Amino acid sequence: MNKLCKISVLAFLSVCFFLENASSKTFDLHEFTLENGLKVIVAPNHKAPIIKHIVWYKVGSIDENLGKSGKAHLLEHLMFRGTKTVKDSEFTRIIDENGGDSNAFTSLDFTAYHQTLDITRLEVAMFLEADRMENLNFSHESFEKERDIVFQERKQVVENNPMGGFNERYRSILWSNHPYGRPVIGSDEEIMGFSYQDVMSFYNSFYSPKNAILVLSGDITKEEAEILAKKYYGKVKTRDISDRPNPPVMDGGFSGVIEVSLPDIASPRIIKDYIAPSYNTDKEKIYALMVLSKILGEDETSKLYKDLVVAKKAALSVSSSYNAFARSYGSFSFSVYPKLDLNINKTLQQFELSLKKSLSEITEKDVELAKKKMLSGLVYIRDNPGDAAYIVGIMAAIGMTADEITNYDDSIKNVSFEDVKKAADFLFGSGQNVTAVITPLQGEINE
Repeated sequence: MNKLCKISVLAFLSVCFFLENASSKTFDLHEFTLENGLKVIVAPNHKAPIIKHIVWYKVGSIDENLGKSGKAHLLEHLMFRGTKTVKDSEFTRIIDENGGDSNAFTSLDFTAYHQTLDITRLEVAMFLEADRMENLNFSHESFEKERDIVFQERKQVVENNPMGGFNERYRSILWSNHPYGRPVIGSDEEIMGFSYQDVMSFYNSFYSPKNAILVLSGDITKEEAEILAKKYYGKVKTRDISDRPNPPVMDGGFSGVIEVSLPDIASPRIIKDYIAPSYNTDKEKIYALMVLSKILGEDETSKLYKDLVVAKKAALSVSSSYNAFARSYGSFSFSVYPKLDLNINKTLQQFELSLKKSLSEITEKDVELAKKKMLSGLVYIRDNPGDAAYIVGIMAAIGMTADEITNYDDSIKNVSFEDVKKAADFLFGSGQNVTAVITPLQGEINE
């Protein structure tokens, strides 16, 4: 089971957006809300008799109290440990026996549970998910077993992985006292400090129909979805959602450079992250920043690649990415892999010069070309119910309406050259940022 959120929203969405044809939309979405507060979004796709069924809970590590990191992730594990009706570990077996697959992930902003099945088996998934939305009932023995599994998972992905451990420290510096700086998986002490009641309290506080979104993508109509959603999810009693404080405001102005040598990494690299506007902090800037990222470094025709890699020959690769889909702030990131025969600090200097040069040379033609690439990039998404369900769910889980998601292409089309320049001036003029210069320990470079 994918226990940590390994979906990179910014990578997943940055290379593909909406269709170039102004009269066509990527998604023909239908939205309705049940009486208990559960929002349902339907994305019909009748090309194959399959369905992607995802329940998104609008709760993640951002909602954990200081000193309690990892609670959302541990609960995700325990959601597979049974209810009053479906006994310990039976959930996955039932899905498997019906020819489907099931998984889950926890992120900073949300937790999602998903299944892919033949459309004739959809009711199986609906029954199971609706059941554990209300009737989670794991034993103390199961709790201790899953807590130990998470503890060992942390050892594997963080403490025994040099880049995993570094990334955790790096995020804590970038985000300072913001919850985004805390590890989704939690620390050793936090994981082993959780009690059975801690997790059940978190479940009762946030796992409610009114705090969830059901996304159905595939061979189903709105009418069919509404009948089935009412049949299974409509019976779930709603619960009030616990109050949660607003994330702290990032003051900006902070910047710093971290230099570190790590064992067991193959090559040096440079990472630079800016805290950026998101849909929930400044939605007017996000579309221009998406276009900016496309121009700067999202493929080998980008300005940074052509200058730093092709012309200056100072790096093997360079890329940019932007994540606007967050409940709090977003992030604008760069990644550089220097050439091994060059001093990495010289490469960093060359990158900064290339970034400044690229920003100064952006033209209206660059903006229009980037928009065309973005608008044509999601043309295949209609044929993949799984991708559609993820994209729609991520956007809906951070607050976008079905209309905003459906008409997202218009927001890209409306971005002007002036919008991109203003967004760039704002981000690079005031954005809080951290740069990491990472080298292998001496003698460990892998050519």
